[in-house]
Amino acid sequence: MGADGTWNMTMKTPMGEQAGTLTLATDGATLTGTMGGPQGTMELENGTVDGDNLTWTVNMTSPMPITIEATATIDGDAISGEAKLGSFGTAPFSGTRA
Repeated sequence: MGADGTWNMTMKTPMGEQAGTLTLATDGATLTGTMGGPQGTMELENGTVDGDNLTWTVNMTSPMPITIEATATIDGDAISGEAKLGSFGTAPFSGTRA
C-alpha cells in the first residue's frame, strides 16, 4: 500500500493550523500527486520515494510565491513530516489516510 492514496493532514504554519489533503502516487522511486488546502490545489514536483520516506516540492503562488520543500515518513495509515516554507521557517505536519 505504501504512500499511494489520499491523506487528510494538518500543517502548523506561522498563520495557524492549516488543514489540507495530499493525493500521492508512487512509481518505483518517483512520487507524484497534489497538495490541496486553503490556497488551492498544487502539483507535487521533484517527488522521490525511499522506502517509507518521501520528499517533494510545491511552488505555491498565492497568497505569495513560496517554494515549499517537504519531507515525510509513512507509518501504516499515518504520515508525518515537515515543510520548509521559504523564509517563513519550518512547519510540522501530520495526517492519516483518508
